[in-house]
Amino acid sequence: MSRIKEFNLPDLGEGLTEGEILAWLVKVGDVIELNQPIVEVETAKAAVEIPAKWAGQVKSIFHPEGSTVEVGTPIIAIDTDPGAGPVEEEVTPTPSAAALAAVDVAPSEGAVEPGLIGGPAPGGRTAVLVGYGPRSTAAKRRPRKATGPVPAQATPAPAAQPVAAAPAGPVARTAPVTPRTAPAANGNGAGALVLAKPPVRKLARDLGVDLTTLTGSGPLGSITREDVHQAADGAATATSTVVATPATTAAAFGADRERRIPVKGVRKLTAENMSASAFTAPHVTEFLTVDVTRAMKALDRLRARREWRDVRVSPLLLVAKAVLLAVQRHPMVNSTWAGDEIVVKEYVNLGIAAATERGLIVPNIKDAGRLSLRELADAMTALVQTAKAGKTSPADMSGGTLTITNVGVFGVDTGTPILPPGESAILAFGAVREMPWVHKGKVKPRQVTTLGLSFDHRIIDGELGSKFLRDIGDFLTDPEAALLAWT
Repeated sequence: MSRIKEFNLPDLGEGLTEGEILAWLVKVGDVIELNQPIVEVETAKAAVEIPAKWAGQVKSIFHPEGSTVEVGTPIIAIDTDPGAGPVEEEVTPTPSAAALAAVDVAPSEGAVEPGLIGGPAPGGRTAVLVGYGPRSTAAKRRPRKATGPVPAQATPAPAAQPVAAAPAGPVARTAPVTPRTAPAANGNGAGALVLAKPPVRKLARDLGVDLTTLTGSGPLGSITREDVHQAADGAATATSTVVATPATTAAAFGADRERRIPVKGVRKLTAENMSASAFTAPHVTEFLTVDVTRAMKALDRLRARREWRDVRVSPLLLVAKAVLLAVQRHPMVNSTWAGDEIVVKEYVNLGIAAATERGLIVPNIKDAGRLSLRELADAMTALVQTAKAGKTSPADMSGGTLTITNVGVFGVDTGTPILPPGESAILAFGAVREMPWVHKGKVKPRQVTTLGLSFDHRIIDGELGSKFLRDIGDFLTDPEAALLAWT
């Protein structure tokens, strides 16, 4: 049994199929322990440190930082018994027929795979809807007997230019048989067979690269991801150099004044989720402006209490508490559209949208409705700190049922947020500002904020959405009275 073990990129869950290597935490030659973090990988949901599966010495690192690796691909080799002396060099065996069979051969452009309608079938025939069609080889028929006089035989042509002798009478025409030439593997051109694995073929389709034009650098000339990327980069360069210049154009700017940001990881997942949600769930957004002066004074009194002096207390804490209490009064808001049914959830996984260097993420507090105000404050503090450190796990971002986005931290009054997939409501909490407000019949400066509630109109109608938003506003207007009335 070989002491050199290759560690594959593990399945990190939630249907993720690939990850980007952000940073290697070890280098070749390092001695590592079991479960020691060795690499930081960014998936579509989070940045995760992956621990070592074995103790030993790092022998090889197969992928550099910044590369995207598919799940199940070897990323590092570990010598599990470095004290046993040098490792004997292993001779790389020639790939067997079984290994070659594992390499998928993509059909050439315009070709039809065998067995499909219109494709080749046994005996040189063509597959049709039922059975097989006629043979594609030429039919052989004996010539008919001549009925007229047979003329003298034609004089043979010179050997350099041979021609067939003309028949004496009418004979059946024989279809010319065109010799078939086997297409070469990765032979550059139409009809060439392409050796490439399915992920490489998918990458080529996504980048618009024709595999039949490439020469592979992999085993037996198979095409690798690097070959596809190089071809795509070369095509982009060629395209950028051939640009038609009109007779009269505005000032042109070079590529040195443009910046291209790859769409991947969290940004890619967010784009996909927001696009799917915006064009699937019919969004409705309502707004409510609230006097939160009493709520701000209640927070000041809470901070002054001895048991709360080490706790981070913010207006967002009261907003979260208001949402949780309003859900108890209107449980239909905490539900999911499931096609032919609506799933009403008796637990609230409260999502808090957080802006990080990696993009927008929405981790959630599991079963937040069962937490006390102090426990909720501690959970929100831990959630925010973990998100800013880039350590949020995929599990913390899964299973959310209702979300709050605090746009007020950016000085924005409110917004029309898009629903996270699978949720039916999201609340935008705007900035708290001192504004003139009519209070007890007089215009006075008061602390005011604006709330924006977006909801799925398939589940939440205008009445339910308005009552839910009104209850949140009532709590923020007078939290003590709301707690006494509702609990």
